[in-house]
Amino acid sequence: MRIFPHFKDLPADARGTVAAIGNFDGVHLGHQAVIAAARRRADALGRPLSVITFEPHPRSFFQPDLPPFRLTPQAAKARQLAALGIDCLFTLPFDAAMAALSAEEFVARVLADGLGIRHAIVGYNFAFGHGRRGSVETLAALAQESGFGVDPVSAVESTERTVYSSSLIRMMLGRGEPHQAAALLGREWEVEGQVQGGKRLGNTIGFPTANLALGEYLRPALGVYAVRCGVEEGGVTRWYGGAANYGKRPTVDGQGELLEAHLFDFAGDLYGRNLRVAFVERLRAEKKFDGLDALKAQIAEDCRAARVLLAERSRAAVTDRA
Repeated sequence: MRIFPHFKDLPADARGTVAAIGNFDGVHLGHQAVIAAARRRADALGRPLSVITFEPHPRSFFQPDLPPFRLTPQAAKARQLAALGIDCLFTLPFDAAMAALSAEEFVARVLADGLGIRHAIVGYNFAFGHGRRGSVETLAALAQESGFGVDPVSAVESTERTVYSSSLIRMMLGRGEPHQAAALLGREWEVEGQVQGGKRLGNTIGFPTANLALGEYLRPALGVYAVRCGVEEGGVTRWYGGAANYGKRPTVDGQGELLEAHLFDFAGDLYGRNLRVAFVERLRAEKKFDGLDALKAQIAEDCRAARVLLAERSRAAVTDRA
């Protein structure tokens, strides 16, 4: 997948694509339905498949003081899109100039003149242009004038008739429901970052941890989680089961929120390395213990519970595939 952080002066083979357009935060199953529709149209027209999205997320531009909310910051979103077999990813800069474009200007300058798209695929609630005044119907009318087609995709629902939504996934994670969020994402929600140095307290009590700051990522509910941790080894990501605490570490007077992941059956130094942590299930809320001995006993129980849960989920996944 080629990535272009602009829409001007593109090589000829990056123009004329069939483009799925949207923010795609989370790349959840609803987003994947839009991209699948774009793939079908691209195959029918014999054109490359692209995704057009924006960085930073428009919400961050308009409301910069809001708490972090991203399900998939830029690098994570690009990885998820690449896994879907996208040919080109256009991460258009969302700045004051982009925000000021009217719907008509966006279609003419960006989609038609800049990207030269052949066809656009958008979700049923797509809105664009200054003040979000452009709708799906607006896009269809403007596209006809500019010489490209448009296909809207209807709302996609789960078997429980829940419409796939980034906002709903954020709400689930904020309530400590990663398993429910995974059902809408189509995979476990994960965070990624460089392992930070710490006080190495975990080493002294027999449970060394890899510590991550969440940066742009949404903050999930505080507590202890069963997790899967991805470590790059020889160019391949190897996954280890684990237990992680996301919180303020009240027993040891921690300052600020931190994700601390203990990897099962892992031997090695992770400091400074990149780590992916996928949230499987919340085991309990964070609490303060009466000293390190009580904390150590609870961590041992958390690890036992996480191992059991991860083994059960793995068996269920094998059964589902049978």
